[in-house]
Amino acid sequence: MNQPFDMTLFLSGVLTGSQATQQRHLRQARIMQAAIQRRWQRDNPWTWQLKHVRWFLTQHLKDHSDSSRYYYRLTALLVWKRLDNDGQKLV
Repeated sequence: MNQPFDMTLFLSGVLTGSQATQQRHLRQARIMQAAIQRRWQRDNPWTWQLKHVRWFLTQHLKDHSDSSRYYYRLTALLVWKRLDNDGQKLV
């Protein structure tokens, strides 16, 4: 039996800011994870490609407000930083 991927442990090295900010990033990262899992069956960020994150930011969030998309982009940047993909641009 596989253990579910622990997003808290994954992001623990890059999370900064207040407790509320950290909780928002974790909540949004779990939402990203679930959406990408449903679409491409990629269950953890180590298997994500640039196209997966770009799809989430552009297509999945297309009906969300600008401020909501902004905060998701910040979370995506944290995930991308944790994956050591700083050289590749997200959007």
